[in-house]
Amino acid sequence: MAAEGSTKAVVTALAANLGIAISKFVAAAITGSASMLAEGVHSVADSTNQALLLVGGKRARRTPTALHPFGYARERYIYAFLVAIILFTLGGLYALYESWHKISHPQELSSPLIAVAVLLIAMALEGYALRTAVAEANRTRNGQGWIAFVRRARAPELPVILLEDAGALLGLVLALLGVGLSIITGNGIFDGIATGCIGLLLVSIAVILATEIKSLLIGESAVPEEVAAIHTALLSTPGVDRVIHLRTMHLGPEDLLVAAKIAVDATDNGATIAATIDDAETRLRQALPAARVVYLEPDIDRVTVTA
Repeated sequence: MAAEGSTKAVVTALAANLGIAISKFVAAAITGSASMLAEGVHSVADSTNQALLLVGGKRARRTPTALHPFGYARERYIYAFLVAIILFTLGGLYALYESWHKISHPQELSSPLIAVAVLLIAMALEGYALRTAVAEANRTRNGQGWIAFVRRARAPELPVILLEDAGALLGLVLALLGVGLSIITGNGIFDGIATGCIGLLLVSIAVILATEIKSLLIGESAVPEEVAAIHTALLSTPGVDRVIHLRTMHLGPEDLLVAAKIAVDATDNGATIAATIDDAETRLRQALPAARVVYLEPDIDRVTVTA
């Protein structure tokens, strides 16, 4: 369900951004607005990013091989990281360049009302895309704040789309402000300043995304609630005296590796220990279906309890 919701949000954002990009480029050609051109490039970058997220999701579903025995789920992280790079270079740096050029050589806008109309339409489309992403995120964030959701989410698509769409809406507001001030004052420098603000916004979002996804690429543990569920499942197994230590790592958004050393009684024979491990693994998978790879090691509990 989480993967389906992410795909729906990505497809909605892609469709919206393709239409928005075309309208912005047409408006930029007519008006000569640098902020409109920067916003057009921003929409192209967003469209490219969403296409990459869809490709990453498809490639992540490939069957494990001898060379990649844990599968390809982590490709979703790799493609999301590419999204951050593209947003930084194609979106942010280009907007900063256009800002410098426009501030250095300000020009009066021609047919500015066309730019205003396109920006208002784009805001409506981006608002719809953001609304879809928010609705899908609400199904999985379980009351978390938005910052906590972005930081703790193990699936990269929804946080990426949320930040991109929110940034796009804010960028459109900045572009509208720049165009509006240029119309009122007759000075195109405000359009250039707005373009620079858009560039800084995109670079900031790209840095946040790159930082969060880099952590996922390195390998993040299960969230605290999942770790607690693992402990509960293992300790509820007859024959398991204690969880000596536990290590978890996400191989992908819905693929969790669990490795634990469990304490068993010193008098248990091999058959009893094997049955205990099988029972513990079954309980763990029932409690946490994302635990696709489970390794349980039995050991004698050497902790001395003192009175």
